[in-house]
Amino acid sequence: RQWLAGGGLIAASVAGAALILPALNRQRLQTEVGELRKVPLKDQSIASVNTDTTLDVALGAKRRDIRLIRGEAWFQVAKDKTRPFVVEADTVRARAVGTAFGVRRYPDGAEVMVSEGVVEVWNTQAPDTPTRLEAGGRVFVPYAPQPIRAEYAPETVDRRLAWREGQIALDNDSLTHAAAEFNRYNSRKIVIADPALGDEKLVGWFRADQPDTFARSVHLALDVPVRIDDTRIVIGTE
Repeated sequence: RQWLAGGGLIAASVAGAALILPALNRQRLQTEVGELRKVPLKDQSIASVNTDTTLDVALGAKRRDIRLIRGEAWFQVAKDKTRPFVVEADTVRARAVGTAFGVRRYPDGAEVMVSEGVVEVWNTQAPDTPTRLEAGGRVFVPYAPQPIRAEYAPETVDRRLAWREGQIALDNDSLTHAAAEFNRYNSRKIVIADPALGDEKLVGWFRADQPDTFARSVHLALDVPVRIDDTRIVIGTE
């Protein structure tokens, strides 16, 4: 494993704005690439919204529904036993009463990570088999009905939720994975010119808005060429 130097915080952008939809107690939250937002909801819950994310909030009298259309969000849920708080990501559901958890959409499924309390997770195509997650637990649920396996991994949960402080945390992750994570937050993309470098494992904490710092650390750790210009960052020889 290679240890990389880096770290810090990214300032959350205030450029975005909530779009209030016509129906009562409905709200759409959106962020642009590189924008992070922390939004108080009308039920006193808080939604932390990651880069390039869209979600719809519908707070009803009997249930609080969040539809994660794309991207990722973390919710600090205000306790209300009479109104479950349910996050929808395609066929995946995550239900809580008063807790804190994150949900991230992928092309083939959704990941749920619990910071506090207990969350029930299931696939609507297999509604009779909910998975119960406690704090420190995580699970990936495919959109297609398949067996799922939850794990207790508090350190992994903490690293994957580091985006709330504007950081990317790597722990024996591949260069391919790291580049994809940085590209979520930046218009100047990292390109891995040499495919053989993609499997190199890396460790480190970095500011999500500083892909150039990450690339320079890769240069030092792996002794590979790095070229940085105004439009992209190339790692390896083209």
